[in-house]
Order: sequence, then C-alpha cells, then structure tokens
Amino acid sequence: MSDDRSFGDSPEGGPEIRLPKPNLPLIRNVLIALAVLIVIFTSVYTVEPEEVALVLQFGRYTRTTDPGLHFKVPFGIETVKKVPVQRQWKEEFGFRTLRADVRSQYATRPYAEEASMLTGDLNAAVVEWVVQYRVVDPFKFLFMVRNPAGTFRGMSEAVMRSVVGDRTVNEVLTVGRAEVASEVERELQELCVQYDIGINVDQVVLQDVNPPDPVKPSFNEVNEAEQERAKLINQAQSEYNRVIPRALGEAQQTIQEAEGYALRRVNEARGDSARFVAFFEEYRKAPEITRTRIYLETMAEILPLVEGKVIIDEDLQNLLPLLNLGGSNASPQQGGQ
Repeated sequence: MSDDRSFGDSPEGGPEIRLPKPNLPLIRNVLIALAVLIVIFTSVYTVEPEEVALVLQFGRYTRTTDPGLHFKVPFGIETVKKVPVQRQWKEEFGFRTLRADVRSQYATRPYAEEASMLTGDLNAAVVEWVVQYRVVDPFKFLFMVRNPAGTFRGMSEAVMRSVVGDRTVNEVLTVGRAEVASEVERELQELCVQYDIGINVDQVVLQDVNPPDPVKPSFNEVNEAEQERAKLINQAQSEYNRVIPRALGEAQQTIQEAEGYALRRVNEARGDSARFVAFFEEYRKAPEITRTRIYLETMAEILPLVEGKVIIDEDLQNLLPLLNLGGSNASPQQGGQ
C-alpha cells in the first residue's frame, strides 16, 4: 500500500484529498544548515585596518579587538561596535561640502546661524571653520559621553564663540586669524580632556571670515582707508629714513670740519706766537742782524711775485723822467735814452 495520499471518493460521496507525506530527514538537514549558517554569520566578524572593535556581552563592554578576523558568542549574546581610530574626522561649521572636487561646491545659507558671531567690540562677523580630529580612546568615545559627535560639535562652537568674543573684529578678520585658530585648538583640546571624550584635536582651520553682507561695503571702505593710511605712514617713514640720517650725517660732518678748522687756527696761532717770541728773543740779542735777516727773508718771498723790477741806487740824484716805470710797452726812443 502506498504512503502518498491521493484524491478519491470520501465516505460522504465527495472526492478525497490525499497530501504527500513530509520528508522529515530533508527538513531536519535544512534546519541544521540554517542553524549553522546563523551561528557562522553571528559569531564571525571582520575589523578593517583603520578600525578597532569593542565587544559587548549583553550590552556590557568586555574587550577590544584589533584589525583582522575574530569570533564572538553568536545569537546576539555578544555584539560588536567598530570605531575608526586611524581615520581623521572632520566637522564643518557655517557651511557643508556638497561635492569635493577640483571645483568643490559648498552650501552656506542653511548654516548661517552657527557662523554668525559677536566680537569683543560688539561687531558682527561670519566665521566659517573646520575642526579635524581623531578618536584616540574608542571606549571613552562610545561610553563616556552620550552622542559624542553632537557633543563635540557643541564644544567646538562654544569655544569658537568664546575666543571670537574676546577679540576685536579687525583681529578676527585680518591679523588675528592664526592666533584665533591656535587658541581655539588649545582650549578645545583642554575641554575634550575635561569631558573625557577620547578625542584628540589635530587642527582648527578658519575657512572664511567675513563681515555680514549688509555691512560688507562699509567694512571694505574702512579697510581701504586703513590701507591707504598705512601706505602713507610707510611712505612718510621711508622719506624720514632717507632724509634724517643724511641730515644728521651732514651736521656731524660740519661739526667735525668746524672743530678741525678751530684746532688748525689755534695751532697756527700758537705756532705764530711761538715764532714771534723766538724772533723777539733773537732780535733782543742782535737787533741789526735780526732786522736785516727779516728784511732779506721778506724780500725773498715778495720779489719772486713781482713781474717787472727796476733796481736803482738809493743815492742816485737825477733819475731820467722819461723812463716808463709804469708802462708795459716803452717806445724805442725812450728805451734808447
């Protein structure tokens, strides 16, 4: 007699439905295979090279595993949370990157509120910045603070507003940008240590700092005026550096020449005085001889400078009156006489 059920006449006269007998060994084997697959898929997990995995048993942390293939207790008894610890995370404030490419696209309008800040001199500024950080302690990152990413964003925004609020708008927009970024990085790292969040801040970059759009034209005019003032000051300083040292040098030269002239005149006067005293001493010893020597020395200095000379005897009584003593060209008749 066959085990398969078939259609036939029922006692009531209707057709009888006969179903095939289930294949119990096949069903058992299929269930065993499904159980094995479930055990394999729920007990094996892979950790990527840039990650570490935290294993939780019934929600409680038990251990940390490194990159590679690992096993855990299946059926949800142990669960795994993976944290990228070698990847650099980035948080953007005041804008979002829509497409990073050679020509990147950014969205700023929906995030204008988090970029609007008040400076220390009660001026408004739009500050867009980026914070780059790494997770150095995955256990603290996951379990010490609820919503660590949101908490870190709140901390970053609070520190930036505090630092910007301690400075003037000119410092934030121009010369103080690097100092602001450095101060925010330092204070944010201190706050991460205080919150025990397991994050290390790598860098804070001020992406763009501008005045609000309604006051931007006025601010640009102020900047142009300040730049013009600085240019004029630099030109005046340059002219001062060119003229004043030269004037000081010329004044020093004049003073030194005057001092040299005074010293020369004093020395000459002293020499003449000493020479006169020496002559006087000699004159007292031999007046006639000294007088004659002085006369001869004087004539020796003067006569070479005289062009025409007429030498006559002092005892001569009758000098020819036709002698042209003052003329440059004497006539032959006069010369003959």
